[in-house]
Amino acid sequence: MKIKWSGVFPAVTTKFTDNDELDFNAFDKNIYAQLEAGVDGLILGGSLGEASSLTNEEKFGLLSHTIKLVNGRVPVLLNIAESTTKAAVQVAKTAKELGASGLMLLPPMRYYADDEETLAFFKSVAESTDLPIMIYNNPVDYKIEVTLDMFAELANYENIQAVKESTRNISNITRMINRFGDRFKIFTGVDPIAMESLVMGAHGWVAGLVDAFPKETVAIYRLVKSNRIQEALTIYRWFLPVLELDIHPKLVQYIKLAEVGTGIGTENVRAPRLKIKGKERERVLKIINDALVARPVLPENSWGVLELPAV
Repeated sequence: MKIKWSGVFPAVTTKFTDNDELDFNAFDKNIYAQLEAGVDGLILGGSLGEASSLTNEEKFGLLSHTIKLVNGRVPVLLNIAESTTKAAVQVAKTAKELGASGLMLLPPMRYYADDEETLAFFKSVAESTDLPIMIYNNPVDYKIEVTLDMFAELANYENIQAVKESTRNISNITRMINRFGDRFKIFTGVDPIAMESLVMGAHGWVAGLVDAFPKETVAIYRLVKSNRIQEALTIYRWFLPVLELDIHPKLVQYIKLAEVGTGIGTENVRAPRLKIKGKERERVLKIINDALVARPVLPENSWGVLELPAV
């Protein structure tokens, strides 16, 4: 299905059983909660989805399962995080065959590519498929920045349509808009500066804590875009201590613990990740539980399914 590049796109977590297999029952429960809240798309196999620990068989099995589960209600994107261009191209081709709506594309993994190499990587993937692509620009975590000059070259590729803006420099949104206008749809990708980014013109939000708090995330987005800033700000101020869990190296463990707190997930992670314990666990649980105690009443019609697209 065609992607409307706006709204809230959860970077969903991958659920595992106690035996370290994909837990589709827990996964489905969370996806249903996302759909009920009114999210606008789903992204599988990202950092939060523990992509580096999934086999290709698991990634593609999860993709096929999700496409069937959502049944055309929202677009389903698969993240590409590969070490070689050849592998990235193959993932793009298989995603297309399985019915993915689009791709989120990281720079090459495990190699600090320069600008020329990074562009060649992106271009090769774009040329291998007609699926719409969102470039993931996260130099903080992945050490490669996609600069404005690089985006100027990527603008020649019609299917490179959006960017997950995770530079953590809010001014970069204005720079992108000033230089490219509406050519690239901009999604904020850092939860603790999401509202600021939306106010500055970001079209959407690739969100993390939405996995535990889908309705609140959708409400902030819709209220900002309806210029109901004060109502959004009230929710955002309550949410911020939880949103800051998104920028820690253990964001997967933290967000999964939050999913347990709201009843729509499990804590299981895949090694080498381990469940958090001791003082760290107590600290994170306090943040989550304090938020649950003070959970705000959301404004009427600020979340929920607005309109089901034609399948």
